[in-house]
Amino acid sequence: MDRGTDDEVLGDAVRWLRGGARVFLVTVTRTWGSSPRRPGALMAIHADGRFTGSVSGGCVEDELVQRVLKGEFDAGGPRRLVFGVTREATASVGLPCGGRLEVLLECIESPAQLASVLRTIEARQRIARRVCLNTGETSLHAATIDSDLSIDDNNLVRVFGPRWRLLIIGAGELSRRVAQLAMTLDYAVTLCDPRPEYAAGWHVDGTEFAASPVAQTIARFGPDARSAVLALSHTPALDDAALLAALQSDAFYVGALGSTSNQRTRRERLRRSGLSAAQLERLQGPVGLDIGSRTPAEIAVAVAAALVLERQRQAQRLPGVQTAHG
Repeated sequence: MDRGTDDEVLGDAVRWLRGGARVFLVTVTRTWGSSPRRPGALMAIHADGRFTGSVSGGCVEDELVQRVLKGEFDAGGPRRLVFGVTREATASVGLPCGGRLEVLLECIESPAQLASVLRTIEARQRIARRVCLNTGETSLHAATIDSDLSIDDNNLVRVFGPRWRLLIIGAGELSRRVAQLAMTLDYAVTLCDPRPEYAAGWHVDGTEFAASPVAQTIARFGPDARSAVLALSHTPALDDAALLAALQSDAFYVGALGSTSNQRTRRERLRRSGLSAAQLERLQGPVGLDIGSRTPAEIAVAVAAALVLERQRQAQRLPGVQTAHG
């Protein structure tokens, strides 16, 4: 099995530990050249060889599983392992384009700490887990760094919990599909729709639903450089209120549903409301990448792809945020 998000990996690890198994937690700490996963990526390996999560394209996972089954990591503290250092090693584990990566492997015997981290993630809050590389001692702390991961000769600090947020206006079918995709991309999703008939039909586990007026919701949400705002209600009275505030904020992506002609009309309304040409230029509409999408599922994929692209661009501009290479 190969699932990827932090809550999925930690959830499987906690379940295995509660069942009495020994679990090995693997964290990507550094990458050089082309690497499929970024620093902070997680993998958990059951003592019987089952695993969840991913640290590479598959070959490193296979090697780690085989070494676990041989008992290589049963004794001792955390291990820092490097793959792809030499041409021969790169070929043996199949890292693409000559890339290499370093991982930290820990043997976990109690579920308590990982369960605490998991509860924090589920509460849409952030927490830092520190691993002393010399002693293996671990501890939990308030998250005070911007990056997913920090490492030096003595400590690894991995931050868990959502750092990227998404506010969606309008509780329709497209919004449901976008919300589901966004959560797989590790967004904390808030859905706003003050219309009672729409609120009653919203059932997407893991999202926060706000039935308050749009202006009030977006003021409370407070879009920042790690936030995206999508106006998907197709109702000007709702969408415009969100766009007016979002385009004056630091949100890294602001998008609106509607045809090209609808977007021209919308921009004129927003211009009359006081937005500058530079602010209006930030509006992505029609929302999403142009991939010829028609159905709600296809449009959701286009929107998710646009969020991935813009988030990567934004991450390059933010201090302390690491992204994948390649």
